[in-house]
Amino acid sequence: MGKLNFSLAYRKPEKLSFDDDIRIHPWLIYLVEAYFIIDKGVSVAIGAELKKKRILACKNKCSNCCKTHKDIPVYPLELVGISWYVVEKISGEKRSLLKRQLMDYEKDKPCPFLIDDSCIIHPMRPIACRQFIVFNKPCGVNEDPYYTRKQDVLIPYKRYTDEAFFIMLPFYGVRDEDERRRIIEKGSMHVMVKTIQTCNWKTLAEKMDEFDLKSSKR
Repeated sequence: MGKLNFSLAYRKPEKLSFDDDIRIHPWLIYLVEAYFIIDKGVSVAIGAELKKKRILACKNKCSNCCKTHKDIPVYPLELVGISWYVVEKISGEKRSLLKRQLMDYEKDKPCPFLIDDSCIIHPMRPIACRQFIVFNKPCGVNEDPYYTRKQDVLIPYKRYTDEAFFIMLPFYGVRDEDERRRIIEKGSMHVMVKTIQTCNWKTLAEKMDEFDLKSSKR
């Protein structure tokens, strides 16, 4: 039963493949590498919990956390990744739906990237979203299990999270490895965090329009 839940809800992690884009946007390699480490850490942590006979509650189209969480943390590099992915990678009807949603977004609404109960930026979803996993029973309506039953929420392995931030720090101009380790130990990188719900997403919708206009003229 545990193996079935795991295979359906959380596939074996694979590194994101954006080689052509990385050549254009060198910063993207930091995010690709960091997210792969995070995903591996989550996979290992889930595997350990399933060995304890715990049942994975998360599944496809389960969007409760996207709707109930009012303070989803996101870091500057993650915001750059989200903006790039939205502007350059999302197309068709979903692009139009997302553009309208971003344009009309107001603080404290569900995550602006939730479309038809699915995360439209799933490859670029932040670390906080990648690591939020729930066990035993599905979340109730409007339930945030972090507050109602914290024992059912996955505790990520710190060593993977630290390694991911270590890889991301050169984006912020910190290339010296010893300095990066000191920053990780002190937790200094967390002063940069924002919340998805407080960002001005209307500006991203405007960037989408600008990109579409330029593309139409080529």
